[in-house]
Amino acid sequence: MAHVQGERLIQMQRRLADFGGRSDGGVSREALSTTELAARQWLCGLCTGALYQWYIDDAANLIVRRHGTDPDLAPVMTGSHIDTQPIGGWLDGAYGVIAGLEVLHALDDAGIQTRRAIEVAIWTNEEGSRFSPGAMGSSAFSDPTRLQSFLAVQDAQGQRFESARNAALQATPTAQRIKLGHPVHAYIEAHIEQGPVMECGGYSLGIVTVIQGVRWYEVTVHGNSAHAGTTPLATREDALLTAATMVSHLGAAAAARHDDALRWTVGRFEVAPGSINTIADRVTFSVDVRHPQESELSAMHALLHRVLEQNQGACTYEVRALMQRAPTAFDAQVLAILESAVLATQAPHCHLGSGAFHDAMYLADCCPTAMLFVPSKKGISHNAAEDTLISDLVEGARALAAALVALADA
Repeated sequence: MAHVQGERLIQMQRRLADFGGRSDGGVSREALSTTELAARQWLCGLCTGALYQWYIDDAANLIVRRHGTDPDLAPVMTGSHIDTQPIGGWLDGAYGVIAGLEVLHALDDAGIQTRRAIEVAIWTNEEGSRFSPGAMGSSAFSDPTRLQSFLAVQDAQGQRFESARNAALQATPTAQRIKLGHPVHAYIEAHIEQGPVMECGGYSLGIVTVIQGVRWYEVTVHGNSAHAGTTPLATREDALLTAATMVSHLGAAAAARHDDALRWTVGRFEVAPGSINTIADRVTFSVDVRHPQESELSAMHALLHRVLEQNQGACTYEVRALMQRAPTAFDAQVLAILESAVLATQAPHCHLGSGAFHDAMYLADCCPTAMLFVPSKKGISHNAAEDTLISDLVEGARALAAALVALADA
């Protein structure tokens, strides 16, 4: 869309990064912190006038609506989140919000009013670094019954999500209350890739077809604590050695599948009693398995249990499933509209899956959804060094604008 202004887009993006900005170029703006609430108030001043109305719902999702000519039609929505990891970058999530706001400004400049309203959503607590789980706002929007279970969650300082949510409601008095989970015609989220695929391929735009599914497990190995200096090797029930053997064989079995789409990670390994001269009697480790196909996740589930059984030795073990989320396949019609918009930019593009979770994963449960990626330099994200070429950020906003207008006039 010709009226998208790159200079304005980047100016807004950099100004948002000032809220929680660090001397190393990173951003520290955790969910519903005083810093994020100040950023929200600033954002509310970017879209004003007769065509605009700001709303906030019971999950503290902040939404601006640019009215359409037919108020009876469900709106088209875009957006993302502005909360960061404790040390994050200037683009993760925030780009999807700012690109959406630039679309609204471009429509103003062009004098265009679409049939359907267009909304830009700022979802609450996507990162999950302050309150767990992540994506509280978008998941509650998709299923409002989830909100009740979030209210009592506390951050590291003991503050409840409910009180932080209430502070956010009070901090945005110009935003009208709106029902959580109101109808949406379609949703497109723009985001940085957070990985190296697009940059390595020389692509400026990426049409995201799927968010890979995930299964999390917690494995606890039980052995027998004994003296390190007196217990013969042949009689030991060493939980640490057994757990290490299990992890090694799991890694080898996963690699033997020769599947580039498979992701397998042990990110936590806890040993008890943790004494230098005592044989460990209990080890707990996590397993994170991801893949874009549910059948492969099921195959890895079976492989996990088979490898654990084959390598338990003299120890016992138990497995607890912590999380299971099926792959999210995006809507074919919305993808087709997005692809037409991307082709119109003439920028090099690709189709790819997302290795990370996004708010779009939950929006896909309640409305037709798609995602648009721009590349990340060296694949870096959740890091002060996170960056993307300005030309790619602008191309992404142009493609987003064309796709949203096409959906809003449908």
